Amino acid sequence: MLATIHTRARLGVSAPSVTVEIHLSNGLPALSIVGLPETAVKESKDRVRSALLNAGFEFPAKRITINLAPADLPKEGGRFDLPIALGILVASGQIPAERLHQLECMGELSLDGALRPVRGVLPAVIAARAAGRQLLIPSANREEASLAAADDVFAAGHLLEVCEHLTDTLRLQPLPPMADAVPEFDTADLADVRGQHVPKRALEIAAAGGHNLLLFGPPGTGKSMLASRLPGILPPLTNEAALEVASVHSVAGLPVRHGLWRQPPYRSPHHTASAVAMVGGGSSPRPGEISLAHQGVLFLDELPEFDRRVLEVLREPMESGEIVISRAARQVTYPARFQVIAAMNPCPCGYRGHPGIDCQCTPQQVMRYQSKLSGPLLDRFDLHVEVPVQGGDVLLKRQTEAEASALVRARVKDARAVQLSRGAVNAQLSGDAMHHFCQPCKEGEALLSRAMEKLGLSARGLHRILRVARTLADLAGKDVIAPGHLVEALGYRKLDRQQVRTSYPQS
Repeated sequence: MLATIHTRARLGVSAPSVTVEIHLSNGLPALSIVGLPETAVKESKDRVRSALLNAGFEFPAKRITINLAPADLPKEGGRFDLPIALGILVASGQIPAERLHQLECMGELSLDGALRPVRGVLPAVIAARAAGRQLLIPSANREEASLAAADDVFAAGHLLEVCEHLTDTLRLQPLPPMADAVPEFDTADLADVRGQHVPKRALEIAAAGGHNLLLFGPPGTGKSMLASRLPGILPPLTNEAALEVASVHSVAGLPVRHGLWRQPPYRSPHHTASAVAMVGGGSSPRPGEISLAHQGVLFLDELPEFDRRVLEVLREPMESGEIVISRAARQVTYPARFQVIAAMNPCPCGYRGHPGIDCQCTPQQVMRYQSKLSGPLLDRFDLHVEVPVQGGDVLLKRQTEAEASALVRARVKDARAVQLSRGAVNAQLSGDAMHHFCQPCKEGEALLSRAMEKLGLSARGLHRILRVARTLADLAGKDVIAPGHLVEALGYRKLDRQQVRTSYPQS
């Protein structure tokens, strides 16, 4: 008496196939699970026994051996409860096996037979379709699965519903695919920001070209407020990108909002976050903040207050767009193509350069504070923009000409469309593509040569200036990078190494 059931494991944002083999033999009643099961999988035997009995089925008094193949893939979670229960019912002859050949299933069982949700359903839906099989999931995962459903996904709330479906007593209806709708945004509006014309211009440039942005200035000037407006001026995600984001959130156990699923994510971890919380990891690797911000924005407030090690581990994924987490038993890769917006004060007390409050910091304290940002990390920010103090006349004046996020988003969308026709947004251009599309004129080359000598720019910093200038030209609808675009791009590099000491006057 042997039964075979198909299901899916969870490994990063992929869902490798797992075959559940159940063999019933004579001997003393016992149940053993092999195939590298973790604790939650080993405990499934008690959940399955109670669920079968409470659902009115017979639990066979035989020696039951359950093999989860492949044997070298770690199995975790309660997702194997349902396939194990169905395998026991098939092996004992209580339900037929014909309908299970082209069906995969997953779900955790409660003691009364109800199905509980599991993490990582969306990658399983995509993988099952690629394998040419249908997938049966818990009803609680219905909304998430419908993002990728195409008449091949079924949802059930109880073990009895699954068995009725397999015996044709009561057929489950496939989940309808999610209908296309106008993308919705639930973000704060850029029109709420009073004054700050230069930072708002920099925010638009960052959104248009996918550039990393560092905002610095005294406390209370609106750095966090500006950063929170960035997702609202980013174009909506494509279906492919939105599925990538939803898959990461599914694996992490976070809800996927139907109406807002094409809105770029926004993550703002506290400065006490550890390196593991930021990049992901743990004994059972889970995605970190940089992966949860995939295709969206990672906001780092009070940047110098982050642990130096945490900041340095961000350098590689900021360039590569992915994070590889290695453990003794396995290696997991998570996507991490995110845009960094950071904010910092100019000094420990925060008031260096403030027009009305004296700074209490010594030059040595200021230097130590700013040197917490290494040169390689600072080079990875395309834009360094000061957020100055606004006077009462600006803050109290009634706004009549402030642009709403929707208007800025339209310009950003047009600029990005031009960039994507070249193959990638400007921040991701590299190699021959960057040299081809970001080549300045002769006058611009001379300008950049002088700037490199004066500012001590690295090669990476120079390339980032060229990318920003390319974005400025795209926003202006120009094919050629003019010297004016280069001058404006250079103006957004206020914290380069030789200019740090002169950014703020001595107190």
